[in-house]
Amino acid sequence: MHVNYNDLAATIKALTEGESDTVALMATVACEVHHSDDRFDWTGFYRVTAPELLKIGPYQGGHGCLVIPFSRGVCGAAARTGQVQIVPDVEAFPGHIACSSSTRSELVLPVFSGAGKLLGVFDIDSDQPDAFTEDDAQAIQSILADVFRDAE
Repeated sequence: MHVNYNDLAATIKALTEGESDTVALMATVACEVHHSDDRFDWTGFYRVTAPELLKIGPYQGGHGCLVIPFSRGVCGAAARTGQVQIVPDVEAFPGHIACSSSTRSELVLPVFSGAGKLLGVFDIDSDQPDAFTEDDAQAIQSILADVFRDAE
């Protein structure tokens, strides 16, 4: 089952309309995205809680790492650079943090408020190798931009 991003975007928009609380938005997005596609094994947010530091936010799946510095891993790279990270093979990513031994590939997107403030990163792990495409990244990036436009 592959996600229909138009349907997913419409569902998330309906559920989050008028909401500006960042954690409520993150919880809703993590749940809806996680259940939209069987490639998505772990789906969640890491929030910027201090300079150069991410802490676990709302997620779906097994336990995640609690704290990730900007200097480490795929999530850190997305936060540090402000760029989407598509990693077809996590074993080949220098400094990859193995929060789950089943993770084979990863997609991490920086999450910005409408004012351009980095709120955190949205991390999707897959137990399948090379699970993510540029189309996935663009569709999810569009959803995130819409949802977090008015976030606090």
